[in-house]
Amino acid sequence: NLMKKLLVISIVLAVILTACNNIAVPPEEPDNGETVSIEEYYPIKENTKYSYEGEGNEFATYVSFVDYVSDNRIQNRTNNGGTETVNVYEIKDDQLTLLYSRGETYFRQNFLNKEYGEGKVLLKGPLEEGNSWAYDENTTATITDLSKEIVTTLGNYQAIEVTLEGEQGKTVNYYAKDVGLIKTISSGEGYEVSSTLSYIENNMPLIQTITLFYPNTDGSIDTIDVQIEFNTNDEPKDIIEEVVKELSVYEILSPNTIINELYFDEEENSVHIDLSDDFITEMNAGSSFENLILQSLTNTLGNYYGVQEVYLTIDGGPYESGHIRIEEGEPLLVDYDNVNPRE
Repeated sequence: NLMKKLLVISIVLAVILTACNNIAVPPEEPDNGETVSIEEYYPIKENTKYSYEGEGNEFATYVSFVDYVSDNRIQNRTNNGGTETVNVYEIKDDQLTLLYSRGETYFRQNFLNKEYGEGKVLLKGPLEEGNSWAYDENTTATITDLSKEIVTTLGNYQAIEVTLEGEQGKTVNYYAKDVGLIKTISSGEGYEVSSTLSYIENNMPLIQTITLFYPNTDGSIDTIDVQIEFNTNDEPKDIIEEVVKELSVYEILSPNTIINELYFDEEENSVHIDLSDDFITEMNAGSSFENLILQSLTNTLGNYYGVQEVYLTIDGGPYESGHIRIEEGEPLLVDYDNVNPRE
């Protein structure tokens, strides 16, 4: 009889556990003595798209991607329909810090390795109610709840509530274990704006559109819009090289040309591209057509990065072909005068 009772109990427990595993149950608070890390409340999930539903403002609805991850830093990109913003976060010394934020960033660029100051601390250990710190000169952050129930379309979560209070108003952020930021409420005199997590999609690349410029045989330049996809940690030089090679009607980049380097210079507001020598040796073009190729490349990069100046080098040195020499430090300038209008 004892064996039968134990068997029945085991079966009942198995059924209960199976049922629980099939339900999205919000994470429980840790038992006393169990330490919880910041990483658990801000997990890094590559190639994942987070969608947030907004209320109170047309730009409160947004999507979020992870652009880059390296060591203890994360670069996140948000798009609210009005602008794209890149944020660099650091998880270090038991705190989550916003090191850098840049709006109007419609291009892909790795900002993780720059030197930054102290930044703004979003979440700080110990994760205990009442823990408080200076967010910036005018704002204080405080953990005001450890298990606030937040209702979302994905289910209900027990979240850590962090309240930022300053002269301009109040912002409350909610972080759920193993998920991350699930809700933000900003309020002040006469307004309240909220963004709530509504959807999580895995294996989703960042999709952008790049306009490729290429020479026409009549001496003008044509364009075509192409979608490009970036997974987390993909570099623009690799993705753009592949796309330009595949889709140029005329070879802007010859089959063996390699983009050694491609980056945006924030201080100069310019773009630098370094190509392998194959770009020149395999070009096989007269001076006028070579100029069209250079102008097409310049326009493509200038348009994508939103700059007017593009610096081109070959294997680290000046560009020099039989027809054209570009002096060191001399930029190529974006010029749309010779570009055919879209049909």
